[in-house]
Amino acid sequence: MELLKLLEKAESNSSPPEEPLGGIPKQRLPRWIRWTLRALILPFIHLEITAERLARLIVPPPFKKVGKCKRRGNCCHYILLPESKGVLGKILFFWYTEVYGFYPRRKEPYEYEDKKVLAMGCRYLQKNGSCGKHFFRPKLCRTWPLIQIFGTPRVLKGCGYQAKLKDSYAKKYPQLAVLPEDEIP
Repeated sequence: MELLKLLEKAESNSSPPEEPLGGIPKQRLPRWIRWTLRALILPFIHLEITAERLARLIVPPPFKKVGKCKRRGNCCHYILLPESKGVLGKILFFWYTEVYGFYPRRKEPYEYEDKKVLAMGCRYLQKNGSCGKHFFRPKLCRTWPLIQIFGTPRVLKGCGYQAKLKDSYAKKYPQLAVLPEDEIP
């Protein structure tokens, strides 16, 4: 419940949220290592996105993305990542914070849809709402808003995008022809 209130506030804000207590933490990994790792992983990100596009040709999702990014940056202020425990969790947290440049908005995870998630922010978001490292952005950022083959679309209110039901599905389900921004999770 606490996270939903936070996200609702973020969606309606026209200014960026406050930095976490103590400010944005410094990255410990040297810059040249971070960018070398990002450059090495980039072809695999493109390969995965291409494979997803091919899968969408075989099993098309019922929704399509319409609209345009308003560059408010709200999707970059509250990136929700599932909390992972153990060694794998520590590796993933290290990768997201040290290589991708995300930082935790708070230390404790939130409860969201019966799962624990970490609310992260991106240190590369510029004041004009654009990404300072657009070419090397992670897959998560490249595929937002999330229009999945199965499941509910993930679009932030006020971001400029909507999830619209494709015409072939709209005939079968006219009540879902357009999900208004205030009904999209």
